[in-house]
Amino acid sequence: MNENTEKTWRCSICGFIHYGDQAPDACPICDAGAADFKAIEMTTRPERRDAGRDRFVIIGAGVAGVYAAEAVRANAPDAEIVLISKEEDIPYLRLNLTRLLAGEFAEKNLPLHSEGWYAEHTIDLRRGVSVERIVLAEKAVQLDDGESIQFDKLIVATGSHPFIPPIPGAELTHVFTVRSAEDARNILAVVKPGTPVVCVGGGILGLETAGALSKQGAKVTVLEAFDYLMPAQLNPEGSDVLTEHLKTLDIDVVTNAVADCFIGDGHVTGVHLKRGQLIPAEVVVVAAGDRANADLLEQAGLTVKKGVLVDNFLRTTNPDIFAAGDVAEHDGVRYGAWAPAMYMGKIAGMNAAGVPTEFGGIPRSHLLKVLGKPMLSIGVVKPVDGSYRAIEDHADGGYRVFMFRDGRFIGCLLIGKLKLMKAVRKATQARLDMKDFLTPDTTAEDVAEFLSAT
Repeated sequence: MNENTEKTWRCSICGFIHYGDQAPDACPICDAGAADFKAIEMTTRPERRDAGRDRFVIIGAGVAGVYAAEAVRANAPDAEIVLISKEEDIPYLRLNLTRLLAGEFAEKNLPLHSEGWYAEHTIDLRRGVSVERIVLAEKAVQLDDGESIQFDKLIVATGSHPFIPPIPGAELTHVFTVRSAEDARNILAVVKPGTPVVCVGGGILGLETAGALSKQGAKVTVLEAFDYLMPAQLNPEGSDVLTEHLKTLDIDVVTNAVADCFIGDGHVTGVHLKRGQLIPAEVVVVAAGDRANADLLEQAGLTVKKGVLVDNFLRTTNPDIFAAGDVAEHDGVRYGAWAPAMYMGKIAGMNAAGVPTEFGGIPRSHLLKVLGKPMLSIGVVKPVDGSYRAIEDHADGGYRVFMFRDGRFIGCLLIGKLKLMKAVRKATQARLDMKDFLTPDTTAEDVAEFLSAT
């Protein structure tokens, strides 16, 4: 690697690192403008290389894998690209599965691209096959159909799988998770108006699934083990606002609710709680988090913790293997969300294709849809000690809280209206210094106006 003498710029929206005397006119990852870039300290930049006719193998055809393929093709027009998907479906955006459950989104609109797009871009899309092993000595992947494919560069975007707690009865019929289009089809096949449904987990996926199935006429109950909904993304006040909204949708919420078994004789009929309560259910959806699909990488000898470890160029401990999306852990963070997966896929593809592109990390953010009251949670949303300050209000029938630490903007929670979404993303990424603006009397509306003007 050679030290770069150019300036270094970080995109305040997605964390993309740009080298040059000036910020770029537009971010190649998220399309942010030059004004959204901030000069940062110098970093070391690897040399650009010509990918020529290298073969790129991409494992996983979710948003990270597809965007990686797009980035490789854009930067290595003569390269060979093999995109491997274990699903039979044309690659699609999982983000829209709950919209599909809600009937808001037609299945024909799920795919990221048409089937013909891959052939048009000379991408060899292999559907319905799995990689059984990565053979580092041969720089090859072995497929479950017996084929071995060699690679010059490998991008792993295998995503994650739902975590199912060790609850007796989880094998009963009509106990589901929501991870694939096939899962959504199976749920819709059995949920009818009046069907009693229990969603185990009061996080984003659990609540979106609850809202979706409520729109299908099901009688839905959400179980949350904590004492309020979405403890990782909300503060108690925000949770109260959301809980009240769920009541208007006829969705019951039970907190401090830990399932100790699913009951039924072949077919689930109810969920039993540790405190002794029995909740009837003909359908159970488990939304209790996920785990990285990192077994292939771990078996190949790469370093795996919460996900496979990657550096700022999304390289694993093997310089010819990159990782992006839910399977990757960057700087101690495994994001587990579609927007970082998209950005990481683009950046992994660019680096694999020989275009040095740094991922600077982005604040964790979460969007809630389907329920009719959108939510954005980004960065820190709850005070930890006296150095934190929360400024909140209940504007426009919703709720918002702006978080500061030592006068710097570090996070935000918006429920109801998201017109400030881009502004708060920028402010959180940049840790915007607002010391001179904040006074003891500063209101949430004052903060909102300030952010809108920056």
